[in-house]
Amino acid sequence: MQRVLRVAAAAAARLAGAPRWGPAAAATVRWLSGGRESMSYDVVIVGAGPAGLAAAIRLKQLCRAADTDLSVCVLEKGSEVGAHVLSGNVFEPRALDELIPKWRQEDTPIRVPVSSDKFWLLTKNKAWTLPSPFDNKGNYVISLSQLVRWMATKAEELGVEVYPGFAASEILYDENQIVTGVATNDVGIAKDGSKRETFQPGRMTLLAEGCRGSLSEKIIRNHKLRESGQGQHQTYALGIKEVWEIKEEKHKPGSVVHTVGWPLDLNTYGGSFIYHLDNRQLSIGLVVALNYRNPFMSPYDEFQKFKQHPAVRKILEGGTVLQYGARTLNEGGFQSIPNPVFPGGAIIGCSAGFLNVPKIKGTHTAMKSGMLAAEASFKTLVEGSSMELYWENLKKSWIWEELYKARNYRPAFEYGFIPGMALSAVERKGTLYVKAWET
Repeated sequence: MQRVLRVAAAAAARLAGAPRWGPAAAATVRWLSGGRESMSYDVVIVGAGPAGLAAAIRLKQLCRAADTDLSVCVLEKGSEVGAHVLSGNVFEPRALDELIPKWRQEDTPIRVPVSSDKFWLLTKNKAWTLPSPFDNKGNYVISLSQLVRWMATKAEELGVEVYPGFAASEILYDENQIVTGVATNDVGIAKDGSKRETFQPGRMTLLAEGCRGSLSEKIIRNHKLRESGQGQHQTYALGIKEVWEIKEEKHKPGSVVHTVGWPLDLNTYGGSFIYHLDNRQLSIGLVVALNYRNPFMSPYDEFQKFKQHPAVRKILEGGTVLQYGARTLNEGGFQSIPNPVFPGGAIIGCSAGFLNVPKIKGTHTAMKSGMLAAEASFKTLVEGSSMELYWENLKKSWIWEELYKARNYRPAFEYGFIPGMALSAVERKGTLYVKAWET
């Protein structure tokens, strides 16, 4: 209830002429029958993740450059920005270089460059070092939740209104079935005991909910966006992650390790990661594709086994778990990208599925998609263009080029490391034996 009152009070203050950002009229507020509050914005963004905040920042940058203004609102379901952002993250700064070119000169949470990059094939008792297929030179080991908090601050400095604690629960349409905004979850009780809802109408709605967002999935299904895009269904993996504080002598800031193999069999797509952050912290996790064939396998239990591997256990011994959680990942890649444009808005970030599977990175592509959507939104609202410009520019961008090059990586694993072959690996007396047979 307090959040509703704060929003209403802030809007009332703006309407009364209180100091505010930008030269144009800010959001308006009105009360609907049944105690429902409605606030109008030019652009409503659902989700304060990398994509949503990048879109908000880019919109305000364009407004300043054109000496105009658009009211922009970002809704975040978490109690605070970053509360629902969960990722072990090796950050590629390409999109941030475009969005905020001078970010290195600021006090950002991007402080730990990758110092080493290792790739292990695990058997039950040994870690075999293989040539790393990753190229993380110039990347950073970061806390993604800290990054989005910093980005939210940058957005607010530009005049974006960020409202945590508001989960969008429903898409709003006009009589022509054009999306006009969203309704949030019940956030309070009115004096008469009835539940109160907050509506966020906007001339443009950008959905940045992350992987398999509920509103995004409804929009994709109802508007048949996957059929008009790349045409294939999305596929998913489950990522389980913990943040540890480890002993000083075991901490190697910037160290990156990826593994394949044990405890997963070599016909199950997945692997693990160990990233050393700053302040003696370490991010560790296991990712398992959800098309695993053994119905009795538990990804959580496999993660517990992984932490008992001799090479991993010696890093964690004496440490303490600080945080833990899990999230899904889009793994369909290039073939599963839907047409992200719908009447009244667009889908950005992981809601559309821009994860680069072989890189295990989607933050930079999510941010770039938000920037492209912001540019198309600005041209649509200010210059009378069309949001189809987002789809057109997306296909001309480095996102498209990057995902196209990686398009066959995940499908090729459908039948194991070698298509049509089953593999097993065992270690005996310091020698690795790999067996292959036709399936």
